[in-house]
Amino acid sequence: MEVADGLERLVQGRRLSPVQRRIAQYLSGHLPDAIFLSSVELAERAGVSQPSVTRFAMTLGFAGYPEFRQALRPLVVGGDGATDPDRPPRDGEAGGARFLHEMIDHEIRNLAAIRDRLATGSALPGVRANGLPGRIEELGTALAACEPLPVLGLRGSSGLVTTFAYYARRIHPDVRPLTHGGSELTEGLHAARRAGSEWLLAVVLPRYPAEAVHALEYAAELGFRTAVIADRADVPFPADEVLPAPVGARAVCDSHAAPLALAMLLLEAMAEAAPLRTRARLEEHERMTDQTGVFLRP
Repeated sequence: MEVADGLERLVQGRRLSPVQRRIAQYLSGHLPDAIFLSSVELAERAGVSQPSVTRFAMTLGFAGYPEFRQALRPLVVGGDGATDPDRPPRDGEAGGARFLHEMIDHEIRNLAAIRDRLATGSALPGVRANGLPGRIEELGTALAACEPLPVLGLRGSSGLVTTFAYYARRIHPDVRPLTHGGSELTEGLHAARRAGSEWLLAVVLPRYPAEAVHALEYAAELGFRTAVIADRADVPFPADEVLPAPVGARAVCDSHAAPLALAMLLLEAMAEAAPLRTRARLEEHERMTDQTGVFLRP
């Protein structure tokens, strides 16, 4: 059994906080040494507080850190034999490069999952039988015709929404990103609905912000249909359409490579749904950037 695989099984299915992921990362690269460390020493090595180490152990289902450390020992003893569990800890013996490779491999698998579903046309769980390509095409057509088009994304999802809105404005006449909560969000939804909007596109990724979920519920009360890009199909909140794309959860903070790729596919479908408008707006944008010197010339 590989040491890394054994640790992966311990954390599998657990939603770790960024602090807890730092601990998991350190353990992944230093497990033969870490089994000799106290909770205080592990906290220092991982750059977190001692209570965070205790909470990490309890999150994995252990009564405390001693029980967790005891569970780690067989992973080292039963590993590939290249490590001596009886030698003292040694600094600088990291699996940092291996971890970085694993992160990228994980993202490649997430992107490949979307690619394969596009190639086969197979249905996703929770998505109608015409499969992912058909759902993207239908939703792209609906969003292209929706004026204005509000796009919701709070906290960690706001960056993806900002990127999507930046490019969507090139091909759509009225895209309204909603990336701030409170009364500003409520007013934005009201204004879009009064202006004739029928759809709300939202990006809601882990950890799901409660305010984003409440906004989806409120949007439904206003009469919006809601389409959501999420990390899975069986989301714990209401939505008329869900486009799932897995999130990378190996690093300290989530990686949204697959959700971003899916958002760009949706944008492409919007462009294809209104080809004449798309061409006219893109040409106008090019003229504007040339005249104003927005970008450096090659």
